[in-house]
Amino acid sequence: MQKNRLAVWSKRVVIGLVVLIVLAIAAAWMYLRGSLAQLEGTVQAAGLESGASVARDEHGVPVISGGSRLDVAYATGFVHAQERYFQMDLLRRVSSGELSELFGARALPLDKSHRLHRFRARAELALAAMPPADRALLDRYVAGVNAGLEKLSAKPFEYSLIGMAPRAWAPADSLLVIWAMYFDLQGSQEPRELARGWFRDHATDEQRAFLAPESTQWDAPLDAQSITAPDIVIPAAPPAWWGKPKADGGAAHTDPKVAAAEFLNTVGSNNWAVAGARSDTGGAIVSDDMHLGIQLPAIWYRAALQFPDGKGGQRRVVGVTLPGAPVVVVGSNGHVAWGFTNSYGDYLDLIKLDTDPAKPGQVRTQAGWETPVLHEETILIKGEPAAKLAVRETSLGPIREAMGHSYAIHWVAHTAAAVNVNAKNLEFADTLEQALAIAPTMGIPAQNFVGGDDKGNIGWTIAGALPRRAPAGVAGTYPLSADDQAGVWTGWLKPEEYPKVVNPAAGQLATANSRQLANAGAELLGDGGFDLGARTHQVRDDLTALGPKTDVKKVYAITLDDRAIFMTPWRERAIAALDGKAVEGNAPRAEALKMLKDSWTGKASVDSVGYRITRAYMYALYDILFESANEEMAKIDPKSTMAAVTSRWPVVVARVLDQQPAGWLPPQYASWQALQLAALDRVIADLTKDGKPLAKATWGERNTAASAHPFAAVVPVLGKYLKVAPDMLSGDQHMPRVAGPSFGQSERLTVSPGHEEQGIFNMPGGQSGHPLSPYFLDGRGDWLSGRDSPLLPGPATHTLTFVK
Repeated sequence: MQKNRLAVWSKRVVIGLVVLIVLAIAAAWMYLRGSLAQLEGTVQAAGLESGASVARDEHGVPVISGGSRLDVAYATGFVHAQERYFQMDLLRRVSSGELSELFGARALPLDKSHRLHRFRARAELALAAMPPADRALLDRYVAGVNAGLEKLSAKPFEYSLIGMAPRAWAPADSLLVIWAMYFDLQGSQEPRELARGWFRDHATDEQRAFLAPESTQWDAPLDAQSITAPDIVIPAAPPAWWGKPKADGGAAHTDPKVAAAEFLNTVGSNNWAVAGARSDTGGAIVSDDMHLGIQLPAIWYRAALQFPDGKGGQRRVVGVTLPGAPVVVVGSNGHVAWGFTNSYGDYLDLIKLDTDPAKPGQVRTQAGWETPVLHEETILIKGEPAAKLAVRETSLGPIREAMGHSYAIHWVAHTAAAVNVNAKNLEFADTLEQALAIAPTMGIPAQNFVGGDDKGNIGWTIAGALPRRAPAGVAGTYPLSADDQAGVWTGWLKPEEYPKVVNPAAGQLATANSRQLANAGAELLGDGGFDLGARTHQVRDDLTALGPKTDVKKVYAITLDDRAIFMTPWRERAIAALDGKAVEGNAPRAEALKMLKDSWTGKASVDSVGYRITRAYMYALYDILFESANEEMAKIDPKSTMAAVTSRWPVVVARVLDQQPAGWLPPQYASWQALQLAALDRVIADLTKDGKPLAKATWGERNTAASAHPFAAVVPVLGKYLKVAPDMLSGDQHMPRVAGPSFGQSERLTVSPGHEEQGIFNMPGGQSGHPLSPYFLDGRGDWLSGRDSPLLPGPATHTLTFVK
């Protein structure tokens, strides 16, 4: 009897536990669903001038319409907050150094490095100086953001997981979102200058001229077919660190999967334009694909904004927005289309500050002796007492200690011209000429602006502030002393002083982060880490190959070009090194040679073993020749490397291998072939570790998508819902189709203004940042396959209306 009772109660307990677990799961599920965006219905909104609506298509892409631009700003803020608030929060916290408040002490090192720049304080100053009309637009956007957050039935799910409440949005936060892009797009300039400082101290003038050339045969400037570079003679001897093994004797990773070495010199973005004389529409065709980190949610939010144009008609602007800001970043307004690539000009100087025991507490800049202002920054840390950070700031910028010296960080990002909402003015541009005049006034990290209008005109200029400075040349790319006039800025260039290229004879323009100009105007930009030019070169040739007449689909197809033109000579070098004597009695080398010959498609294709071996061989040589220098530079800054010193290192290494100069062969190798075989042996060992057959080591196995929501690793139970499938990706760094596991084409947009119905768009994630939303990954398949999906939103399936 007692056993029967025990069995009954045991069953009841088990059933009760199961019920509790089911109820807990159901409650969690319902709570998560409560943070999904509102798609339909009517929202009462204070402060509207007339009204607005959000009509989403089957993919969640909205047409945001309103009776005024301010009403559209409100509705845009509302949908940004409901779909992407946590992403917006991270952007403002990254730039302001406030991540520790959410994530604890593990975020403190990053917060300290970013808080040094005091961007939140600078944002308040920028707001105070903002024109009333711009401030009104920003205020209405902010009101929409906070209304959207408040209207969610439950706070965004990320805050539940970390046990924090979301903080309301403020106007300063939208400016901080722009500053987050400064870190993304210009954050490499400081470690680059430090790396070049070490390089200057550990190489002669002749060695530096050879190892870090100003240009190469791959450059494809906008104003010339090529750049005529001086014939630099290879010096008699290399620097002492050249080819020197690491101090610990450890082997370098030849095919690393860690993020820091994923793409040693990959930089971001392609854009190009074809003139109306060559297009089937008679209007220009503009194409843009910005290369950034590929995460979840996608960085961009697609939208079409529609509002009165002030002339009795309607203005529709279609493209991508950045959650946190009220404007379209890249797109078309029906008359003008535009796109950006990072310009990689020299927009930051490190100024070595002099001190004098007779002047305690003072430092000397080019302007003379001054006493830095001391700011005490308080960094809130989740679960711990706040940390204090003392920031000393000079008239040039905050002070950083490095290499045993104090440096002022003189950066465009610190100035009043760094951020604004002038991008909104592009919405109303009717001609390319107007757009080119607007671009220099924009408060964004300086970008290559390529635009075209419905009349067929095309042009390039720089968008963003350019300092007026003495021509510095190569000297300006190294840390400067207080006596160097190259570091003196005397205001800002006027829009009419900016370099421009308009309607070139070839009827085409292209930029891809390499040097833009061979002639006049180049000195206004400087070299802040230009790409070596292989992408630009390939895009230019692709555009030329389109012939006298083309269309949007053919222009778009260039974004998918994964031909390995730059890597082909490296394959030939590897094959030459693996001669009969090298492979005799060496089965692994013989297999590598077979793969180089038989599994080479001429592309960075997922099934190619030959491409993977070729690429890894080039990087293995980088490791061998530069590993000692990289080890020393890493002591100064983790991001300081020879790849930061110069992206043109592959061209330099190729010239050394091809010419085999006496004195440059590292002494531990008997011949240049032995050096190359050592690199190939490293590659083979790496690709066949754990007994894996070399024939299985395809480029796709290496180049596999690894994009994930920031919480994927933090909350394993949700991890599978917060990651993309491990899709194999074709494409690589030195070709138009840039693709890496977590870096690549963050969007692809091609459009002829006035013919947006022909426009093409795709991006690597969906509209929503919520894993339960049908729009979380919607559209990713089109991005993976490169399908030419429509730019314009389709018919509305959900409509949300805002009323007064």
